Amino acid sequence: MFSLVVSATNWSLTREEPFRFVGLANFAQLFGDKEFWQYFINTGYLMLGMPIAIAGSLCLALLLSQKLRGVVIYRTMFYLPSFTSGVALLILWKALYNPQFGPINAALGPIFQWFGGQAPEWLLSTKNLLGLHAEDIRLVWAQFGLGARDAMIFMGIWISIGGSNMLLYLAGLSNIPQELFEAAQIDGAGPWATFRHVTWPQLAPTTFFILVMSFIGGLQGGFESARVLTAGGPAGTTTTLAYYIYTKAFEEFQIGYASAVSWVLFIIIAVVTLLNWKFGSRETNDA
Repeated sequence: MFSLVVSATNWSLTREEPFRFVGLANFAQLFGDKEFWQYFINTGYLMLGMPIAIAGSLCLALLLSQKLRGVVIYRTMFYLPSFTSGVALLILWKALYNPQFGPINAALGPIFQWFGGQAPEWLLSTKNLLGLHAEDIRLVWAQFGLGARDAMIFMGIWISIGGSNMLLYLAGLSNIPQELFEAAQIDGAGPWATFRHVTWPQLAPTTFFILVMSFIGGLQGGFESARVLTAGGPAGTTTTLAYYIYTKAFEEFQIGYASAVSWVLFIIIAVVTLLNWKFGSRETNDA
């Protein structure tokens, strides 16, 4: 509530102007701010890997739910990156993405050269798979490629697949009654039919919870990776709304404006969550 009051002021730590209430001026400035919309698009772009990460977690959980020798060791190995310090993990990925001596380009370089291209510059490039312009909200063919935003998506998918979502799916799979699988086997259902008509419907509540939490995390996230890997660059292509709030508040010292951005982000998260609960819970109940 304090931040809501602050969002209606011109509070700045530089004290260039006398403190006063400005009403909705910060919000009016925000919606006309090109940077805000650019960073909003960045936040949405970085969430494009979320469906792949969730599907990967489900596939991995299905594999690790089998009765295999040493399955506990495999589960531990896949979950191990989740125990690693976030900053340490990001520093490692920054070295992996280095265009000069990083092992990723060392492995992919010959493949790109075979097709007559060059290996991506990853964290140093403004290119992306959708061809979004670096600073304007438009599509440009010259921007099509692999760049910093895509590097963060690939990194996020790798980190998420063996994380908490995998554990949630493993817990959901263990709670499915074995009688359902036995009935499907008696009816002659194959692996795909069993998954489609037994496993997937029974995992609907788990999937719904993962989707809701992933959307919330995606809209709130991006600060740590942007801070460590790119400092929001290049040309602001990896700056998310969370990192934008930080820069406005603690680098430019515009506390009032940063509070307004944080409340807009809160409203976006609340609306998305309510829509998920309204339509997602209906699909869950139908399943």
